Amino acid sequence: MFAVAVVARYGLSWEGLVLYGLIAALLVITFVDIDHQIIPDVITCPGIAIGFLASLALDHITYKESLFGIIIGGGILFLTALGYYFLTKREGMGGGDIKLLAMIGAFLGWRAVIFTIFVGSAIGAAVSMVLAIHTGKGRKLAVPFGPFLSLGTLVFLFFGPQIMNWYVQILR
Repeated sequence: MFAVAVVARYGLSWEGLVLYGLIAALLVITFVDIDHQIIPDVITCPGIAIGFLASLALDHITYKESLFGIIIGGGILFLTALGYYFLTKREGMGGGDIKLLAMIGAFLGWRAVIFTIFVGSAIGAAVSMVLAIHTGKGRKLAVPFGPFLSLGTLVFLFFGPQIMNWYVQILR
């Protein structure tokens, strides 16, 4: 299904192949995070390098956008995790989420990172509230963030420019 969607959106191209590889990695990460609440470094660390190297060869992103995507993606979540730990003295986000967003930034750039964080957080917050109420665990419920970052990335890949243009038109 995703292969057909990538070909429909990006055509039969190297860009489409690279983005399909990103989607495949996101799918694996999603299910591992749901089942084990970890995001494997064996996927994200090479993914950061592959995303950056792809930016040197493909037209959809420059190497500067990729580098800023890595820094901003990893940096935003690192600072968020650090702030949460400073305030609560407990870990609220694992390093896997930080590396995942750096990987997403490597493939898609800093704009995609901001979009992904916003969409992933909004959907994640809504789902988490429903689960917290349904399970009765409230704020003690641990919900993995990786699947929501992956979903935010998919929304960006297939609808991001249209959503951003729509949003800018509303602001005018």
